[in-house]
Amino acid sequence: MSTTTVRLDDEDEALLDMLAPEYGGRSSAIRQALRNLAADRKRQSALRSFLAAWDNEEDPIDEEDVAVMAKRYGL
Repeated sequence: MSTTTVRLDDEDEALLDMLAPEYGGRSSAIRQALRNLAADRKRQSALRSFLAAWDNEEDPIDEEDVAVMAKRYGL
């Protein structure tokens, strides 16, 4: 396991202090945040791939349809 140093401003420190008890400490909260960020990135990538495939296979995608889908699925 490696160690990484991160400089936090006062607002970030307060956020970390708020989350730490819920996740079993500051390090665990940061690890969970990294996992959540990576999961968000994977979902965004999957959505881009889906939309590209849709665009290639069907009629061009209407921006309004994308907005409706994004709202429906919390993207």
